[in-house]
Amino acid sequence: MAIFSFQRFRAATIARSLEFLRDRSALAWNLMFPVLMVLGFAAIFSGPGQPVFKVAVIAPAEPSPAMHPFLATPHIQFYREDTLEAATRKVARHRIDLLLEFADATGARPRYWVNPESAKGMLAERLLLAAGGPAPEKQQATGKAIRYVDWALPGILGVNLMFSCLWGVGYVIVRYRKSGHLKRLNATPLRALEFVSAQIVSRLALVMTTTTLMFVGCDLFMHFPMEGSYLDLFVLTLFGALSLTSMGLLVAARVGSEEISGGLLNFISTPMMILSGAFFSLDGSPRWVQATADVFPLTHLLSAARSIMLDGASLLDLGGPLLMLLGTTAACMAFGSLLFKWTSD
Repeated sequence: MAIFSFQRFRAATIARSLEFLRDRSALAWNLMFPVLMVLGFAAIFSGPGQPVFKVAVIAPAEPSPAMHPFLATPHIQFYREDTLEAATRKVARHRIDLLLEFADATGARPRYWVNPESAKGMLAERLLLAAGGPAPEKQQATGKAIRYVDWALPGILGVNLMFSCLWGVGYVIVRYRKSGHLKRLNATPLRALEFVSAQIVSRLALVMTTTTLMFVGCDLFMHFPMEGSYLDLFVLTLFGALSLTSMGLLVAARVGSEEISGGLLNFISTPMMILSGAFFSLDGSPRWVQATADVFPLTHLLSAARSIMLDGASLLDLGGPLLMLLGTTAACMAFGSLLFKWTSD
């Protein structure tokens, strides 16, 4: 018997290709998803080019070159902030590169804040000092200046948690349904809610263990700041993992095709990864972008995690994010259980 038969290879290739092409929903999704992503990126990041620096301005009016020559510098995004305390904390947390304050629009000497740990902030400071105009007065940022890696750690672990939760439940259940495994389970006394709950608990145990080990391992080398409670951070992460896992369950409730489930999971996870503030801040972005980001549970998870680690917040201070995570969990669990079906028919 030949080790490799071209005829068998050809037959298997044609069969799999026809199977995919005959699955109209999967074919349509694979064609539509890239177009939707391109349109989404074009809407969010449209313009002549992305700015190199992000500078917040506190002033009576919208930032304009009439206030200071620095505000005419190209490739810098200037946007208006309302409160000094919140803005200085953003500087310390690497959310913005520089903060400028103008007492009025009559040319009074401005003040500025910069994080000495931020390379971009130091470059923006040099551009400010070289721009001319009234000499700005340097101020100390409120709060301890942190490294960028301290700010980025929750985002890195959060994105990994998101993919593990969504794909670990959403994709696996669809594969079970397609292979007939769920159909056999349906012949047992097992109820849909029991099966769904077991899948979620199993996934939670796995992702919480791996995330905890990654955090501890990285902390041994990097010595991340922890102003709050480790227990509060663990409980928050558990709520976030539960919320993301329940979203994966909702995706898998009725889908019978692995291609469709993969497309839907990508459709959820990709915008969430970009707009949740995992790797860069959305300060100064259009209001509709920030409103869209607030819909995602990962946004609230990362914001709350940074508040615990960097600002010393407790769970009692994070009622809003926790309610959002629990509300997402309850809604996805309820609809997922109601819509769940055992077979792909």
